[in-house]
Amino acid sequence: MFSKHAIIEKNLFILLVGMVIMISFGTIIEIFPLFIKDLAIEKVQGMRPHSPLELMGFEIYKREGCYNCHSQQVRVLRDEVERYGHYSLAAESMYDHPFVWGSKRTGPDLARVGGKYSDEWHVTHLMHPQSLVPESIMPRYEFMLHRRLNTNNIQDYMRLLNAVGTPYDDYTIHYADSLVKVQLGLHTDNDMVAKFKAAYPKAFIRKFNGKSEDVTEMDALVAYLQSLGNRVDLKTNKGRDW
Repeated sequence: MFSKHAIIEKNLFILLVGMVIMISFGTIIEIFPLFIKDLAIEKVQGMRPHSPLELMGFEIYKREGCYNCHSQQVRVLRDEVERYGHYSLAAESMYDHPFVWGSKRTGPDLARVGGKYSDEWHVTHLMHPQSLVPESIMPRYEFMLHRRLNTNNIQDYMRLLNAVGTPYDDYTIHYADSLVKVQLGLHTDNDMVAKFKAAYPKAFIRKFNGKSEDVTEMDALVAYLQSLGNRVDLKTNKGRDW
């Protein structure tokens, strides 16, 4: 047996062919399940895509590189679950393009931050992090406080997301700008409010940036942060039994 093994080790061509075969086999085993969504993502009740306002906040979150210091992936470990809450489900990220799971935690994980703090806390923290967490090295984002939210391209962006599987219907895409104002409580059309609530259950409807009357980037980012962990009912969707 060992003599035959020596033949493989001494013959460079045979060794390379064997390595290619084994690496290819391992790669197929790892990647193939991801092409079958039913295997890769658990089916959970109540999962919804981002509302138009939350979607804009998600774009700002990515633009500012927040994922470089904050993860959004609570692992299946007791200490993480006790600190952050229920471990992350794959379905919670199914409409995120790209995923923002992160790779380090200079700051805490944000997967369950929605509803944990008030809007005012988030606004203050983004304006001056050290006023709430003295040891924080997070930069200030005061410029978002009065920078108007640019929604000029939101319809095109939602159409693009719809093409890759995010279930935005024609109504939502057409009235995206109005739905942003609905979530901020600035558009009071009863029919539109009712449709918004039906499409985005558990989405908070209020002015998130109380320091400005305009629709600002701060409104969008705080709306996004408040949605994290609230887009799926974790009481009825426990995930797999690990």
